[in-house]
Formats: sequence, structure tokens, C-alpha cells
Amino acid sequence: MTIDDCYLLGSIGKTHGLKGFVVAFMEVDDLDQYRKLKSVYLEMVGKPGVLTEFGVDKLQPQTDEKALLKLTSIDTIEAAEPLRNAKLYRPLAELPALKDDQFYFHDVIGYTVVDATLGELGVVETFYEMPQQDLMGMRYQGQEVLVPVVDELILHADQEAKKLFVSLPEGLLDVYLSPASREQDEPDEFDGPDIGPAEKK
Repeated sequence: MTIDDCYLLGSIGKTHGLKGFVVAFMEVDDLDQYRKLKSVYLEMVGKPGVLTEFGVDKLQPQTDEKALLKLTSIDTIEAAEPLRNAKLYRPLAELPALKDDQFYFHDVIGYTVVDATLGELGVVETFYEMPQQDLMGMRYQGQEVLVPVVDELILHADQEAKKLFVSLPEGLLDVYLSPASREQDEPDEFDGPDIGPAEKK
């Protein structure tokens, strides 16, 4: 199993108690879906790109984003300590099913972006998961255009046609095609709306 075959589930923080439990920070929309998780892959600190599979004895949600995690054969605080800051992964093939109007970011990479007014624009290249909002990176006339991932702008995806339908605000494309924008085309420069977890993710 490689990282390219997986999605990031979360990361491990500090140890909890003396019996091998750790605090896991989960990057998922519905933590309850993972209560019966049977195994995870860990990328340990100092071993980038190397995944090690562990069985899961227990995953107990504490908040919407935090859980207590007990891995198989990790039974003492001494055994749990080396797991600090490890990243947690699961296979892409086992992602939870989404509703009809939702999609995972990786599903639409390479899709043609179709605007409700302007028609076909360009191709989805990447997504940036930022602290305050997620952004879609689209290639348009040789420039990267960043679009906030919100329901008002990202409408729906047609998986059969490999098209992503959007409704961009007037003037957005012009901002990125101006000479000044070509000098500072960075995701964190976009002053878009503050949103929570993306519905389209």
C-alpha cells in the first residue's frame, strides 16, 4: 500500500493513559462513521512515504475532530510514545459513500470546468485545503484560477462526462488574467469567504 493509494485520515497527538491509547485528530466530516474501523496505515515521523498497517482495537470519538485510539499490540505508554505525530491513512477504495450531489476532491482532478454563463473554461488541476476554506485550482488560459469550494460556486459533477459545473462570480477570471495576478498566484492570497468543511469534498 502506498500513499497514492490512500487518503489522509488524520494524525496522532499525545499519549493517553498508561495502556497504549493515543489522541487522534481526525480530518473527516463524520467521525461516527469510523467507530468500527478495523485497521489504519501509519506514516511514522522520520519515515516519509513508508506506511505500516496496524489493527484498531478501539476508536472512541471525543469531539467532532478528536478521538481516543487504541492500536493492536500497543499496550503501554512506552509503546505508544513513538507514535506521536504519525499520520493516519486509509485506502481510497474504502472511502465512505457520498450523497449524489457530493464528490471527493481526488475524483474530479482532470475534469473539464463548465461555467453556467461562459461554458467550458479549463481543467481541474488540484485542490488546496486551507485553514479557513478549500480552494479549487483550475488552469484557464495558461493561468491558475482559484475557486472557493462552496455550494454557490461549485454546482455539481458529471462523472460520466467528466465535467465539473460551476457558477463563477463576474470578474473572477479577469482578476487572474491581469498582469498583477501573474506575480502573486498563491492560494493564501485569495480573500474568499470563510467556510467550514466542504460539502463537495
